[in-house]
Amino acid sequence: MAIKKILVVDDSATERHLMGEILGKQGFEVSFAESGEKGVEQAKLGQPDLIIMDVVMPGLNGFQATRAITKDAGTQHIPILICTTKGQETDRIWGLRQGAKDFVVKPINAAELLGKIAALG
Repeated sequence: MAIKKILVVDDSATERHLMGEILGKQGFEVSFAESGEKGVEQAKLGQPDLIIMDVVMPGLNGFQATRAITKDAGTQHIPILICTTKGQETDRIWGLRQGAKDFVVKPINAAELLGKIAALG
């Protein structure tokens, strides 16, 4: 499946802008959600080809939102890439156990991020 539509879920306006710049320049159609709850909702409504999920957010955190999306029959087919400042190996393993396909640590390295997206495509 070719990845065209990407949903970025992050409570930081700066991070959303940065991701939008990186992904937009590569021709991806990017949409945004500023909370885990909105991310789950937009995953159902927009059916993106990929979700890039922050972890540390108020309310529903990224691990919880990832679990909700991957357990829902309507969204479980959407791959999730966890994108967080939490770079410990335990965080990576926990993210993958919640259903994420891969993990990238902030600050974002554009080449690494695009490489991981290409590998999921």
